[in-house]
Amino acid sequence: MRRETVLCDACQGAGSTFKEKDRCKKCKGKRTTEEKKVLELYIPRGSIQGERIVLEGEADQFPDQIPGDIVFTLAEEPHETFSRLGNDLSAELKISLGEALAGFNRVVLEHLDGRGISMERKQGQILRPGDCLKVPGEGMPFKRGDAKGDLYLLVNVEFPDDGFLKDAAAYDALLKMLPPPLDAPKTEEVDEVEYEDDADIENMGENSDDPRFGNEWQDEDVEDGQPQCQAQ
Repeated sequence: MRRETVLCDACQGAGSTFKEKDRCKKCKGKRTTEEKKVLELYIPRGSIQGERIVLEGEADQFPDQIPGDIVFTLAEEPHETFSRLGNDLSAELKISLGEALAGFNRVVLEHLDGRGISMERKQGQILRPGDCLKVPGEGMPFKRGDAKGDLYLLVNVEFPDDGFLKDAAAYDALLKMLPPPLDAPKTEEVDEVEYEDDADIENMGENSDDPRFGNEWQDEDVEDGQPQCQAQ
């Protein structure tokens, strides 16, 4: 003989029933109804990826039970200009070759709150591709207090197009203003070689069986280099 426990069809496990004439016309005796509710969620300033915001007692309700909570987990969407790490921000600082060599004084980017960030680079202070400038206090706000993180600007020098000068005299004048060419290595034999533009360093070693190609092998003693930042 086999005995099973099943849920009562009449009371659905509640232990009591209502007569048909006494039943609520809206819930039909189930003691709960379905409804849509608009919930307002406050996200504190400075909130970060993965933080949880709890709305207590806003989960589905059941008879004779305390309703649970709704838990929201924050997920940051990528931004087209800024990247975030903790309370610090980073962005690309685009400058021309002329600005890299001769300095500038202008608005370099629009911040998240719509403010223009203006910087001055004096003549003689040369910026090079990959340089990093730090602007203190222009990062994300801390959740408490008035302090903010820092803004790191990674320099990207935009070089002019081929043939931007129109004649040989202009190039001669430019060469006179720029530093002289580097000294060439002194070798007993010299070969004039052909070369290709727009090569990709990621293709280095693709036609070999070297396990280092494609990051299949990595020296554990080698650490990734980080750009050196200057305070601005």
